[in-house]
Amino acid sequence: MPPASSRQSLGLFLGFIGVVIFGGTLPATRLALQGFDPFFITAGRSAIAGVCAGVLLLILRRRPPPKQAWGSLIVATLGVVLGFPFFMALAMQTIPAAHGGVVLGVLPIATAIVAVLITEERPGRAYWIAALAGAALVILFALRHGAGGIEIGDLFLLLAVAFGAIGYGYSGRLTAIMPGWEIISWAMVISLPFTLLATWLFVPDNLRSVPFEPWLGLLYAALFSQWIGFFAWNAGVSICGLSKVSQLQLLQPFVTIGLAAVVNREAIDFETILFAAAVVATVAISARTRVRLAPMVEA
Repeated sequence: MPPASSRQSLGLFLGFIGVVIFGGTLPATRLALQGFDPFFITAGRSAIAGVCAGVLLLILRRRPPPKQAWGSLIVATLGVVLGFPFFMALAMQTIPAAHGGVVLGVLPIATAIVAVLITEERPGRAYWIAALAGAALVILFALRHGAGGIEIGDLFLLLAVAFGAIGYGYSGRLTAIMPGWEIISWAMVISLPFTLLATWLFVPDNLRSVPFEPWLGLLYAALFSQWIGFFAWNAGVSICGLSKVSQLQLLQPFVTIGLAAVVNREAIDFETILFAAAVVATVAISARTRVRLAPMVEA
């Protein structure tokens, strides 16, 4: 068995890979909105991921989840498969991806709160100080680079944060009894009958005339944001615990900002780099903070 420090490093690395993948979600969604509406994007990305997940589970002949996992699995499905992508797509209609990425920076705090409520993780004082400092930096950044107030798109993103934190929390809880890739795969399969029906209901009339870029954005959101990213994320959570890995999400706004500049041709300034450096510092501090991990629990 590898040393504890090596396992912790591996867990944080896997969590970081998940964050990088998730960081492309807002730019990809904004790209997809050039050809599709939010309802079709939400249903379509989940349906595509669900079909792929179902095929993988069949090929590997995986058994259905144990009975004690179904409650948490359904809650996780409502959070990360339905609520989070839907409100995020609504928000991307009115605000830039870079701005949205910064607002989503409060997700680590929300995820940590969910972790405390549903598991026995008990982060120490230093963890919370670092987490709150990182969240404060993100909020300050949003106020300086936004319109100076809360917009309707910000409200949609805060709803996305709530659903995302609950989904992350309950899927993270399941890593005690299930492999991470199976958790998200079964979540996608559970929702497949509904997402297939919704995809058919909301399919646009001009489907054949939709340009290549919106399709590319939809496929990224479906295969990576909705499915593959959780392979790495849940594996990291199973090693390090949800509270510690969730702090890596503070890096996600700046991954999003960088990709928004390239993919969506949005502007980026030097102040953004300074805020990124400060947030990275809070992540480094919190990652080194000891967190008492939750024991094996029934879902």
